[in-house]
Amino acid sequence: MEPPGPSTERTVRVLIVDDHPLFREGLRAALESADDISVVAEAERVADVPRAVAGHRPTVVIMDLSLPDGSGLEAVRQLATQEAPPPVLMLTMSDDDGNLLAALQAGARGYLVKGAGREEVLHAVRTVAAGGAVFGGEVAGRITALLAGARMREAGQLFPELTAREAEVLDLVARGLDNRRIARELVVAEKTVRNHITHIFEKLHVATRAEAVARARDMGLGDSRPSPER
Repeated sequence: MEPPGPSTERTVRVLIVDDHPLFREGLRAALESADDISVVAEAERVADVPRAVAGHRPTVVIMDLSLPDGSGLEAVRQLATQEAPPPVLMLTMSDDDGNLLAALQAGARGYLVKGAGREEVLHAVRTVAAGGAVFGGEVAGRITALLAGARMREAGQLFPELTAREAEVLDLVARGLDNRRIARELVVAEKTVRNHITHIFEKLHVATRAEAVARARDMGLGDSRPSPER
């Protein structure tokens, strides 16, 4: 495909990465039915993506998960290492929780399941191009639970001496929540939270809440700044 000519700044330039020609053809037609979107290139393999991005400067990359020479997630990770990479919208047959979480962790800015309607795809492309993130209705509701579960698994792996509940409490402490807020989050009594924190202090060999927070944040848990109290 020849490199694209000049375009207006309002045009969203799309690179489609998918190994099914008929799907690419249909997607191209759907995208180019909109006045503000132009498909500037197509690619079929992970190996083709860097060259296509460099040669065609897309605003958005629409990426399938399963490609002949590897996973689309690998292409997302490769793009993330570049300076000012274009955002990636995953468009795939898979609605598997593991793939969804992996796409988020790799840096994808959107995730739609194939079969999404034309308007949903156009909205997703425009949203991602504008710097937002978008996820199809069938997966959006699972994201919070997935990320929370990943955080808890991480806490348990980093501090294997803690129980799952203690790891959860430690993460909330590291995020700046006080005992009352933690009790509300976990739907337990505040006394129960205090007991968990006592056990955490004993197991981590720390004497203060600040020391526990420092240990947790040194391992990457919690936010960089405490959450505001409500």
